Amino acid sequence: MYKLNAVSLAVAATIAAATFPALAQSDSSTLEKVVVTGSAIKRIDAETAVPVTVVKMDDLRKSGVTSVEQIMANLTSVQSSTNTAQSIGSSSGGASFADMRGIGADKTLVLLNGQRIANNAVDGSAPDLNMIPFAAIERIEVLRDGASSLYGTDAIGGVINFITKTSFQGITVTGGYDSPQHAGGKTRSVNAGFGYGDLESQGFNVFGFASYKKTDNINGSQRDFNKRVVGGLSYSTDPANYTQDFEHYYNPTLPDCSGTQVKNVNGECRIVTPAFVDFQPKTEVYSGMLKGSLLVNKDLTLGAEVFATRSKVTTLVAPVPYGGYYINPGTQYYPGTNPNISPTFDDGSAGAPAFAPTSAFPNPVSVQPGFVYVLWRDFPNGLREQMNQNDQQRLLLTADGAALGWDYSVATSYNRNKVQQFLTGGYGDGDMIGEGLLEGVINPFGEQTAAGTKLLQDAALNGRLQHATGTVYNVNAHASREVGDWFNAGRAAQLALGVEFRREKFSSVADSEFASKVEVSTGVAPDSRAEGSRRVYALYGELNLPVFKSLDITGSLRYDKYSDFGSSTNPKLSFRFQPMKELLFRGSASTGFRAPTLYELYGNPAFTNTAGNYANPITCPDGETGSQCSAQFQVLNSGNANLKPEKSQSQTLGVVVQPATNLSLGVDFWSVRLKDSIGAIPQFALFNNYAAYPQLQQYFHPNASGQLSVISNCPGANCGYVDQTLQNLGKVRTNGLDFSGQYRANTAVGAFDFSLNSTYVNKYEFQDFKNGYWVSAVGQYGESGPVFRWQHNFATNWHYNDFGGGFVVRYKSGYVDFDPKAHPLVPSYTTTDVYGTWSPVKALQLTVGVRNLFDRDPPFTNQTDLFQAGGWDSRYADATGRAYYIRATYNY
Repeated sequence: MYKLNAVSLAVAATIAAATFPALAQSDSSTLEKVVVTGSAIKRIDAETAVPVTVVKMDDLRKSGVTSVEQIMANLTSVQSSTNTAQSIGSSSGGASFADMRGIGADKTLVLLNGQRIANNAVDGSAPDLNMIPFAAIERIEVLRDGASSLYGTDAIGGVINFITKTSFQGITVTGGYDSPQHAGGKTRSVNAGFGYGDLESQGFNVFGFASYKKTDNINGSQRDFNKRVVGGLSYSTDPANYTQDFEHYYNPTLPDCSGTQVKNVNGECRIVTPAFVDFQPKTEVYSGMLKGSLLVNKDLTLGAEVFATRSKVTTLVAPVPYGGYYINPGTQYYPGTNPNISPTFDDGSAGAPAFAPTSAFPNPVSVQPGFVYVLWRDFPNGLREQMNQNDQQRLLLTADGAALGWDYSVATSYNRNKVQQFLTGGYGDGDMIGEGLLEGVINPFGEQTAAGTKLLQDAALNGRLQHATGTVYNVNAHASREVGDWFNAGRAAQLALGVEFRREKFSSVADSEFASKVEVSTGVAPDSRAEGSRRVYALYGELNLPVFKSLDITGSLRYDKYSDFGSSTNPKLSFRFQPMKELLFRGSASTGFRAPTLYELYGNPAFTNTAGNYANPITCPDGETGSQCSAQFQVLNSGNANLKPEKSQSQTLGVVVQPATNLSLGVDFWSVRLKDSIGAIPQFALFNNYAAYPQLQQYFHPNASGQLSVISNCPGANCGYVDQTLQNLGKVRTNGLDFSGQYRANTAVGAFDFSLNSTYVNKYEFQDFKNGYWVSAVGQYGESGPVFRWQHNFATNWHYNDFGGGFVVRYKSGYVDFDPKAHPLVPSYTTTDVYGTWSPVKALQLTVGVRNLFDRDPPFTNQTDLFQAGGWDSRYADATGRAYYIRATYNY
């Protein structure tokens, strides 16, 4: 076993963290029954048999948090997350996802007020955290345990329940401004809320919140750490590279390679793209929520809730690369003076029509013998700009009450998520540009003529490329009641029963007319269309059984039936043992499942490039000699209607102790084992294990020459590609410890609250394919990213009269890098935030603070999996650096 970091463990065990309520309970007759995340039973004692962390939003807002995405950085049980920055150069639609335990964002269930919302429509994996109405959130309950026995699919890794205010009276307005010390990344935010009516005395309450936030982009030239490594290398340059065999590349500026951001790399000219790639995209988020409650009588409350959020994420990357277009002999820009170019070269496609007639080029054009391929980047039309617009709505109707000895809750909801992808700059009609290169109108090697400039301007295009929509209709009801003190434990057993019906629909469609013109530069097929629907029926029950005064055992069971693949039954058993009021033991064991999403089942086939450079194992078996020893190849991505659900087993075992009135400590062991995980076999595994594992060779589909395509000529007769169709892969095993607790000190100079969340991962290993080898990712990059051995969040809050302040320290341990021979270790990453508050009058609160006080740069890593380069990993670090912020809140 990995040797524990003694200092980290000592600190975690001494202070621990999360927000545990006191174990000693007051007279239960004075307390209201509540439903806690992870249980369907209304209860007085909120410290259940399963570990739940409660995060208060007031504290987070003071520390400068302005988004749900930032909240995830405060949860040590979250290993990584797909964040908004990763939308740069990808098709994520600007979404942000949470990933508890590092087993996948699609295995973390996200709820809003205890109810599901629609998953992000782009890939259907999970709800986009940017869609949560941030201004209305009051607290967050994080269940750090599997919960499929209660919630069904997606709850393997845990549950994050965002809970808004139940009622509000008055008016509140908050404005904020964030200004990084370095250029770019400024944020402006404002939110306002109103509420009227007292539910108890007037029988109703109506309140609403609206917010707006805008964050500027950080471009690739605005952070010095972008210069730490030469990354993002590409053959598509300006002036262009050209070749006849895709083995030997020539450039008119060799050996100096004097083009735009072009460098000589091993005798070839390559462009270095990081300077053109945003570190952080420009974002705008609009959000609104309206909620009303009507007290019909003491036993029935009706509720209605509607929220809508719009997120706009705009990304910038390097200009469009046009790789693989032809130049014919006899045209003015044909490189005929190069002795290595043969004007009689013919690969069999000579004389074949290359392009259909267009308005710009009405006559069909034929490719002539001796043509050359040109790999050119369209700098005249500028950087590629893409805007993703994400719209989310939900209408929720509820009825909560009591009848015939049962506490019940009924809810019905309509959820809709729509993501639209717009190309707003830098893109062009690929046919027109290809013809312009072929006929010698566009000069890929130097300044454009007036005719070339006009053609490029005429070819420029803006428009909607594709859109995806997901809808979920949901009806659920559950009821709980006491059923008797069967074992004379002094407390009655409690039973909960529930039902659920859910209907899901999904569609993803390309705008065919526009997509056909930019297919070469986007990889989106004009006829791309994927859609599907399903119905889900579920029954579940939960029984909390007091065996002794100090011991409760809880059992739950859920049955789900899916219209498209079958059924799943998942039990859970847990216990709560409290021999004295200062000491609590708890534990659980359960099974879980995740149904394949509609996107995973019915996603349309699409071709794209590998994320990094690899060697073709067929033509370059040793990675150094042969052809295609370093290139980005074509890969096929596709859904799979034959997928089976993922299955899991989870266990927890923990202890919570309250040695003093103001101190609580806890530690929980957790373990998750997963099989039939859904995904594509990683590119790293395919290319690096081709010879060692013959079963992987079936996924390589070279062309007749044994080559894989490095240009966008797929599908087609000359297409050579790697198949990354989704499938059920191997197993995942992970376990570790969560340390938790808090301490309050009341002094003559104010009250101090100290807390520390810590997570230690003992094991994380997985198989890339069924019955494959095991890969360990704890404390090392593995094959797709690290799992941090240690994560700590330490916070201190101080309050005295009208003043307050505090600081937060976040720590991620170091890990072995992607290529340890070139760079052995990525160092640990620690950031510190500080803030102060002042209320000059009762209605006004001012907050000022500094995030990343010591201006810590992201640690250097040589990973190349992400589109962004510069030697950093946007999944685990923030490019902003030191940032100052101010907030002002007025309540009336």
